[in-house]
Amino acid sequence: MRAVGTVLLLVVLATTVATGARRWRVPAPSLLVLAGLVVALIPGAPALHIAPETIGLIVLPPLLYASAEELSLRDLRAVWRPVTLLAFGLVLVSAAAVGLLAAVLTPLPPAMAFVLGAVLASTDPVAVTALGRRLALPGRVQVLVQAESLFNDATSLVLFRVAVTVAVATGAVGWQDAGGQFLLLAGGGCAIGAAVAGGVALIRRRTADPVLETVTALVTPYAAYVLAESAHTSGVTAVVVAGVLLGRSGHRLSDARIRLQLHAVHAVVVFLLESVVFSIIGLELPNLVRELPSGSGLWPLQALALAAVLIGLRVVWMLPLSAAVKPTGGRPSWKVASVVAWAGTRGVMPLAAALSIPLATEAGGRLEGRPLILVLTTAVVVFTLVVQGLSLAPLVQRSGLALEPEHTAREEAGARASLARAGLAHLDQLADLESVPDHVLDRIRRGLEARLRHADDPDDSPGADALAAYRDIRREVITVQNGELHRLYDDHCISDTTLRRLQRDLDLEEAGLGGP
Repeated sequence: MRAVGTVLLLVVLATTVATGARRWRVPAPSLLVLAGLVVALIPGAPALHIAPETIGLIVLPPLLYASAEELSLRDLRAVWRPVTLLAFGLVLVSAAAVGLLAAVLTPLPPAMAFVLGAVLASTDPVAVTALGRRLALPGRVQVLVQAESLFNDATSLVLFRVAVTVAVATGAVGWQDAGGQFLLLAGGGCAIGAAVAGGVALIRRRTADPVLETVTALVTPYAAYVLAESAHTSGVTAVVVAGVLLGRSGHRLSDARIRLQLHAVHAVVVFLLESVVFSIIGLELPNLVRELPSGSGLWPLQALALAAVLIGLRVVWMLPLSAAVKPTGGRPSWKVASVVAWAGTRGVMPLAAALSIPLATEAGGRLEGRPLILVLTTAVVVFTLVVQGLSLAPLVQRSGLALEPEHTAREEAGARASLARAGLAHLDQLADLESVPDHVLDRIRRGLEARLRHADDPDDSPGADALAAYRDIRREVITVQNGELHRLYDDHCISDTTLRRLQRDLDLEEAGLGGP
């Protein structure tokens, strides 16, 4: 009963804070972490202890899946080289730098210092995606930050497992063993994720029931995660691969009515899980600090130094790579490097990894340094979510990288005009066949011509007609417009944001026609 009450309290707190964040135009994750800290500092507040398997199994799969679905494969192809260098090279360098610094500044043994380095080495896809939704970054820059956070988890997970093995065992672990673990984790996770995506695609192509489609979509990330973990591979990688593969084919696997329902269900699930998990991060820190052993009073300065090293390394590492992702190309840019570095926040993933550190060694003794690692990890996560999260939007605005609202409006208006012209061209072909009543064609043509004249007005749309002929032809025209929309996207004429917005408009219009 107490657990149920705690969950309900977290949901109420998260909903209230997230509502305020939208009204005050601040990132919800940052405000949720602050709210959790405030609640935990209230005298008499109950201590909150979250089992690592709770976060790993219940919270992470749907959030990772939602982040992967939003990834633009088109833009990913353009930045795969810097993403690879970040997901592998920067993770290794960050783990080594944090490990060395922790060994010097903290009382952690060298093996546990390397565990801390592996925990903090990778950025967090849940936090990065949640913070990035409000930013009008160019496509390549947004995809670089998001893809790096999704694909660097396999590298950091291998480092973490190797580091924990060294910390709890008396024997050494060779680099060949580490390489074999990486191939098993990353390669096996990719294979299982692709297999799950293929199986789900076959099911969804043969299903037209909204309830079954919704259940299938909700189960998919959990199926990928559990199957991969059962095979001793990376569940995180499996979920990401399944989400990326299914995210780009969603418009072919279901109709407009089901897509709208799935979008609404996913929005509710992601909102609740993100809100609760960021609140938990804030609630955890004071309780972890109270459990620290004596002599650990310098942890705030140590956490600040670790966070500074992580951010500084990202800036230095990103500077030579920024030319590859700069919207206009050319020389390396401090603006791009600074924005990408500041967007590399830590979040749920490092916290889940730190919580999974064993309590004892293989010999049965107490594993020294675990409480301090939990505190330092949570403190760095809180720092990045609050400090970087609250200042990221002003930094993007000052850098000049943010897309102007006028740019997005012009792009959307041009795309709407192209869709209207494609629909009119298809109506001309139907008129030549003389198989459709002229008054039906005229009605649809008038609506499309009005859209062409007012392409920037989303409310200027023809009403639904009860006539079966009108509905059939309008659906056929929408199908043509869907094809034109994805052609514009594939030809790099519109951004991923415009694609999603206009796809939703077409889905709403098709669903509004009613009928089967």
